[in-house]
Amino acid sequence: MIPFAIAGIQMQLSATTSNLDKMYAKLASLMARFPWVQMVVFSELATFGPYPSHAQPLPGPAEHNFQRWAEQFKIWLIPGSLFEAAEGKIYNTTPIINPQGEVIERYRKQFPFLPFERGITAGDRFVVFDVPAVGRFGVSICYDMWFPETTRSLAALGAEVIIHPTFTDTIDRNAELTIARASAITNQCFFFDVNGLGDCGNGLSCVIDSAGRVLHQAGTLEEVFPLEINLEQVRHERQNGIMGLGQVLKSFRDRAVDFTVYDRQVKQAYLDSLGPMQLRRRP
Repeated sequence: MIPFAIAGIQMQLSATTSNLDKMYAKLASLMARFPWVQMVVFSELATFGPYPSHAQPLPGPAEHNFQRWAEQFKIWLIPGSLFEAAEGKIYNTTPIINPQGEVIERYRKQFPFLPFERGITAGDRFVVFDVPAVGRFGVSICYDMWFPETTRSLAALGAEVIIHPTFTDTIDRNAELTIARASAITNQCFFFDVNGLGDCGNGLSCVIDSAGRVLHQAGTLEEVFPLEINLEQVRHERQNGIMGLGQVLKSFRDRAVDFTVYDRQVKQAYLDSLGPMQLRRRP
């Protein structure tokens, strides 16, 4: 058995002022109450909200705060995401910080929520990281999960847990809960989805296990949800099948088909017929 304790923080957040002080207060309270927690996850854009005018270079002042928090509490910290200013571009980026306060990776969101999340450059690299003596984790951000290729790619890189900060304040949140369950079961992994509140989300965070079971479903109020998970479950199910049945990743590995839809050299007439990406207007 390899137990590992992860806590999500679903909290009220502002889109117009820094949330750093409030985030630290929530984190300190969480760790005082549940000192056995080993990793803490905030929601997408929790630090400053959804406006790119708050973009900072990374490393930068906000990230330095996160590093101090991780070192103080000796935790793995996934502080949601923030807008990163780099080389004249803006990315939606999640730092991954270890218990020594070191930034070991940064993941840039691959699918900005177009046409709404305009002006944000897409990342082009998958990120997985290892927690020593525990297992391999992957990171995706919000709209990424609507593209099953992202989670499948992380699973193919060995990710046993997907950490998924999100910012959803729209009426499609229930659709996302369905996608989270499907992502977990079709990739035989834990899926840890954390949404914000107030200006930065409508809550309903969720944690799904590798057989698609809902371990926790948050409501629409502030809450912290520490959960201890067992990654041996993932390994057993990937070897022997979900409920002793579907060995999904093995079947994907042994597939006979090539997915030509991913070949950019092959013209996709139907997809091209859908027209340009643009914001909907009144007729």
